[in-house]
Amino acid sequence: MAQPVVVQGEVKARKACTSNFMHETIAHNLNRIRSRIAAAAERAGRNPDAIRIIAVTKTVALAEVLALYDLGARDFGENRVESAREKIIAAPPDIRWHHIAPVQTRKAREIVALFRTVDAIDRIKAAEALQRRCEEQDKTLETLMEVNVSGEASKHGFVPESLKDALREMAPFDRLRVTGLMTMAPFDAPEALLRRCFRTLNSLCDDTGLPERSMGMTDDFELAVEEGSTQVRIGRALFV
Repeated sequence: MAQPVVVQGEVKARKACTSNFMHETIAHNLNRIRSRIAAAAERAGRNPDAIRIIAVTKTVALAEVLALYDLGARDFGENRVESAREKIIAAPPDIRWHHIAPVQTRKAREIVALFRTVDAIDRIKAAEALQRRCEEQDKTLETLMEVNVSGEASKHGFVPESLKDALREMAPFDRLRVTGLMTMAPFDAPEALLRRCFRTLNSLCDDTGLPERSMGMTDDFELAVEEGSTQVRIGRALFV
């Protein structure tokens, strides 16, 4: 049986329809997430404007990045240099790209070249590598220290008891501006345990005088906002 002929105009129309649907879906999801953040902030007596959404785009293409950008998003997170490179080069220059995975020291040069912030410094060796590459490229990075507040062996980060010592070791690294702390709570944990993790990070930020508290993802960001988060990482909920 002969296949139907698809003319060029029909192809363009289908692509436009798909693009419009994608944009509408992302807009709906983003508005819903913003509303949920606002409600959580209100429950905690906080200003919702104090919470930033880091859009995690590691599993989507440039088109989705640009759709979010058109909707006002400016903070985007990627965890792999290889998949992020083309998106970062092609995207608008005012986007704040966050490197959200533990730093592989052999990739420090390209991380410094591509990203504005590094949100998961989990060991001093990684900080040393970033400092060295920042000096070479005459750049300064904003950074977050990752803290393993849950104590899980599978998690990266400094243990809470060593954090102040780690911050003292970070002090000579003048190209790394530590603005806060980051943690990842256990997956599928009871609410009480999630809240305890978030409260621990919040207290550590208070004790160290660091303003940024990066905690909360798609499945637990409302609890994190109620417990003081200033940055939430949202991926799946933006694109499904």
